[in-house]
Amino acid sequence: MPKNPIIVLTLPCLFVATFTSIAHRAHAQAPQAAYAAMAPLNQYLIADQNAEIALARSGAPATISKDAEVMVLGRDGYTTAANGTNGFMCLVERGWGAATTEAEFWNPKVRSPICFNAAAARTFAPIFLLKTKLVLAGKSKKEILAATDAAFESKELPTLDPAAMCYMMSKQQYLNDGGKSWHPHVMFFVPGDSAQTWGANLDGSPMIAVNDPEERATIMMMWAAEWSDGSPAPPMKY
Repeated sequence: MPKNPIIVLTLPCLFVATFTSIAHRAHAQAPQAAYAAMAPLNQYLIADQNAEIALARSGAPATISKDAEVMVLGRDGYTTAANGTNGFMCLVERGWGAATTEAEFWNPKVRSPICFNAAAARTFAPIFLLKTKLVLAGKSKKEILAATDAAFESKELPTLDPAAMCYMMSKQQYLNDGGKSWHPHVMFFVPGDSAQTWGANLDGSPMIAVNDPEERATIMMMWAAEWSDGSPAPPMKY
């Protein structure tokens, strides 16, 4: 396995994300009891909507994000704050973009700008948006997982489009207490457990993969050499 795996924030999409290797080890060192329950909702909100729009757009290069739909988080969930024309959708994920097993699921400091392409906006982002509704309804991690599983089974959550991908290239991203801004990266969402078929997680391979059973997908990730603003990113090590 590479020396530098990752976080799936997932959602995450949030997803959120699930760290591996350096980031994962740092994540594991965070106090496990620090985020045992949801914090007051205000801690997850960004008071200035324009600031949240700008942060969301920083998830991808401006050539992509300037024409994207942007969603912002309010007390009733995510709503569209800016309409788009290119099929992309950008938003700032919170900690519940990660799997329910992640210790920082409730971390109110998490701010993960992400820009989904049209395929991901249709078929992957709905997982995070559903989880957000459940979170705001006061559901527990166990209830959130049960509800998302039921939504997959009932086809309320759509089948993943094989062209689904996203950008997470914001220099301002805060993925978790260990990884913080980590690295700019691009993610591809692949149905099932697919790391082997992509040659991921092998020595010398630039492809990092994390199987995410809760989202019924494997998150394929590749580092980018620059942040979305064009400034150089930390060097990549394989």
